[in-house]
Amino acid sequence: MANEKYPVLVIDDEEPIRRLLQKELANSSREVFTAATAAEAMALVRNRWFDVIIMDLRLPDTTHLDLLIKVRDSIPHTEVIMITGHGDIDSAVEAMKLGACDFIPKPFNLDRLDLVVEKAHQRVRLSRENMILRHKAGYDQGSIKFIGNSMAIRNIQFLIDKVAPANIPVLITGESGVGKDVVAHAIHDRSSRGGNQIIIKNCASLQKELARSELFGHVKGSFTGAGESREGLMSYAHESTLFLDEIGELPLEVQASLLRMLETQTYRRVGEKDERRVDIRFLFATNRDLADEVKKGRFNEAFFHRINVFNIDIPPLRERKEDLPLLVDYFLTSLSPDTTTYRMVQSTMDCVLRYDWPGNIRELRNVIERSIILAENGIITERCLPRELVVAAETSEASITLESVEKTHILKMLNFYNGNRRKAAEALGISRKTLYRKMNEFNAD
Repeated sequence: MANEKYPVLVIDDEEPIRRLLQKELANSSREVFTAATAAEAMALVRNRWFDVIIMDLRLPDTTHLDLLIKVRDSIPHTEVIMITGHGDIDSAVEAMKLGACDFIPKPFNLDRLDLVVEKAHQRVRLSRENMILRHKAGYDQGSIKFIGNSMAIRNIQFLIDKVAPANIPVLITGESGVGKDVVAHAIHDRSSRGGNQIIIKNCASLQKELARSELFGHVKGSFTGAGESREGLMSYAHESTLFLDEIGELPLEVQASLLRMLETQTYRRVGEKDERRVDIRFLFATNRDLADEVKKGRFNEAFFHRINVFNIDIPPLRERKEDLPLLVDYFLTSLSPDTTTYRMVQSTMDCVLRYDWPGNIRELRNVIERSIILAENGIITERCLPRELVVAAETSEASITLESVEKTHILKMLNFYNGNRRKAAEALGISRKTLYRKMNEFNAD
């Protein structure tokens, strides 16, 4: 498959141009197809995938915009390059707003066109590899990205799959920045309620005096300032999921009301006599030790036991450093402000691997976003990293490299599957041949 040619489609009504481009653009890694009309082009597009499409702005049987829209609808991830005449620059710019990646004016420079085609292909390839990576190493639910291939992340994925269909509360724990909200979204999206909007509230933002009103709603005149009746989060979350983040910050007196609501699925708005029945799935998250908070009298014990029916604890990033290369690649792609392909050199990756990431995924994301801004020609060196990160990494006791992380991960998987190499290879997403080669490199039996 490594030698498979990627397909390029040239759409132009002038036969000499079609012949020229087919001859000049075809090479050992690229196969060029041609079409003279929009109808011919769509017949080809409906039957196969094209990585890159080169399209003349003016065709006899359609407008460039109509064909561009149809092509993008049929192959969303293809890259379209427009060929323009001298007076068509405005139209080309309009086409780019609709999804074309570039335009080449006539008479065109073949060397430049070849370069533009190759860059377009690289973007398509990167997008495709990223999609495969998300399915192998995690999952992609709409805008939710859960990246990792460590044993800890695999276990979390397993727990999510098991608990998502169940209509029970889930308590998600872990340090700040580890991705508790991502797990909450994943549970919701994989549940029967996934078609409805998840309702999210950070309890730290609730004012103590108004917390009950915001959660349950109130009727007009129920307290000073209640000039009109208002629905609360419970009403909006009916038949969906309510995710209460930083639940450890919820006032004690409100915890008791929420406990009753969890047990009966009924509630009253502030100042209202009649009870309302709702159907809500609850998810909670905290970076606190709630059991310790209970001992100190700062958290309702009965409420704690009610929300802790099923716990998912997310380990900090420093305990799953084998996930760092995948996370770095993901953020380099997703945070790129343009079509530039960003790459982190090995010495910089080694620095990233040595650092302990006290801010976890959130800190890593911010560092990568900063590095992209400082990168030159898409290359991220140590100069792009914050100085304090480099210093901390240099003073780290253990010199961790990508190779050592890979070795640790492979040996963990072998141990997890009791030495069964076939199962370990499947879990790692590599062939047994590759696993044997890696084991020989590591001098592992």
